[in-house]
Amino acid sequence: MKALSVLLFFLIFNQSFTQEIPEKEVKSKVVEATVFLKGAQVLRKETVVLPKGESIVKFTNLSPFIAAKSIQLKAGGELTVLGINHQQNFLDKSVKSEELLKLDKDLEQVNEKIELENAYLSIAQEEITFLQTNRLIGGKNETLNVATLKQAAEYYGDQLTALKLQTIERNNTIKKLLEQKNNLQNQINSLAGEKEFSTGEVLVRVDAKVPGSYSFELSYLVDNAGWFPSYDIRAKDINSPVSLHYKANVRQDTKVDWDNIKLSFSSAEPSVSGVAPELKPYLLNYNTAPPSYSQRTGSVTGKVIDPEGQGLPGVTINVAGSTIGTVSDFDGNYSITLPNRANQLTYSYVGYIPQTLPITADVMNVLMREDQVALNEVVATGYALNRKMKGQEILNFKEDFDQSLPFMESIPLPIAQVENQTAINFEINSPYSIQSDSKNYTVDMVTYELPAFYQYFAVPKVNNTAYLIAGITNWEQYQLLEGEANVFFEQTFVGKSLLDVRYASDTLEISLGRDKMVAIEREKESDFTEKSFLGSKKTASRMWKTTIKNNKSQPISMVVLDQVPVSTLEEIEVAVQSLSGGKHDAKSGEIKWEFKLAPSDSKVLELKYEVEYPRNKNLVIE
Repeated sequence: MKALSVLLFFLIFNQSFTQEIPEKEVKSKVVEATVFLKGAQVLRKETVVLPKGESIVKFTNLSPFIAAKSIQLKAGGELTVLGINHQQNFLDKSVKSEELLKLDKDLEQVNEKIELENAYLSIAQEEITFLQTNRLIGGKNETLNVATLKQAAEYYGDQLTALKLQTIERNNTIKKLLEQKNNLQNQINSLAGEKEFSTGEVLVRVDAKVPGSYSFELSYLVDNAGWFPSYDIRAKDINSPVSLHYKANVRQDTKVDWDNIKLSFSSAEPSVSGVAPELKPYLLNYNTAPPSYSQRTGSVTGKVIDPEGQGLPGVTINVAGSTIGTVSDFDGNYSITLPNRANQLTYSYVGYIPQTLPITADVMNVLMREDQVALNEVVATGYALNRKMKGQEILNFKEDFDQSLPFMESIPLPIAQVENQTAINFEINSPYSIQSDSKNYTVDMVTYELPAFYQYFAVPKVNNTAYLIAGITNWEQYQLLEGEANVFFEQTFVGKSLLDVRYASDTLEISLGRDKMVAIEREKESDFTEKSFLGSKKTASRMWKTTIKNNKSQPISMVVLDQVPVSTLEEIEVAVQSLSGGKHDAKSGEIKWEFKLAPSDSKVLELKYEVEYPRNKNLVIE
């Protein structure tokens, strides 16, 4: 009992002590944001007038998605920071934008109209029922004449016709209102989703040596933001440099708008582990298969839907392990170009469980499910930190304030294109605004004029098409990330390509699309398709002739690839007899020709080889 009394005395003393500390509520603005591939670091600045002694500075209306351990504070002047606490405020929900408030009001009005039309429709149905039920005219002992019967029939027909037409009109009106309601609901979902989130708060306990104005800088990491790169590649002609427009596709749904802020982009990923991988033993045994590696090219399209089957706009889709990404449109549809080694796609959207799925088809429709666990964790955390007593907030600084949270200077934000040890940063020179609506905003970061050499590339065995390739040397200095590229050549959009620098060598090759002005034809010479027999061996001969013609008005450089078979058995011998000056890679069987063609000139490439193999065996030889 004595121990309980002492404990109650301590709690009452502690509560009265904390209640005496003045509290200053601060409504700050985001002034800077560094957006990472996933997540962002935001910086808020505010000047606060404080009395001498201890005070609580409460930063309110913050994002509900703050990473608490990332909070950093810088305070200027004769001020000591005693502690920092992060909590959720479940009483003040995230403030909705004016557009969202208007949409909510419009939706409410449409619902009222639907309810009213349903009421009118119900009344009309009851009148029809009443009319049909009371069709008998007169009593049992009354005699009806022709005039009375005709008058009753006309009245019944007119009334029933009017009610039926009224029913059709009401149903048509309800149908239109339901379509309007669905459109409004989709627009509301695209702006803010269906959930309401608590606001974040950061409480700072300080001790001022003298009364006065003190400057505060609060920074932290926040989820539900990110960016991925994309490019516009433009080449005027094969005698001009390549113009590369480096763009950032940024979106954020932190529930706080970024208005006229200093914006930066970083290739860093704070949420990704920096631990280096380790090799595991590869144990070889009988009946065990070696590792298999799948390659996939092309693109994936599809639609992302919610549990009700509605398309989700603003879903971020990334090629796993890369910065290649895209965002679903208003109806939830998306399309993403894939690099050769892509095998998984990651889908993420605020309030829904992120999914990483294997690429199994060219069309992938994805169902996103609400993240109930995450919401429950937010609620539990918020109520654990937000203690209430008699309607007044009571903070136990000895327990609630996390003394481990740093309150040193904030991490310096990057300047324009700064190369750090592990990341590249880009700073936008002018203020920029990004609303919290999950929409994709395209920001032009920088434009490069890249000296390039051009050559045409063709593999006639696969496709009789010439592809124009721009080769760029010393590309490493431009700090490029892999991403999709819109390609323009001779002021015409020629298609999409990939700028995949992960596997580039000393020369970065960019495909500028097909050129039909370079004609290619490959055909087998039947006169050389023959077999001969000598003892236990037989010999098969093949000859292929490829003709390339330059129909352009300027000279071009060409690279043409073909191949001869490669023997894997000693009893099979392959002899190359004619190459027309091509280079033969004996290991892979690749034949490579490099040459120039003047306007209207043509070149014929001959490839002849023989295959000798046992007479009693069969080979399929091209």
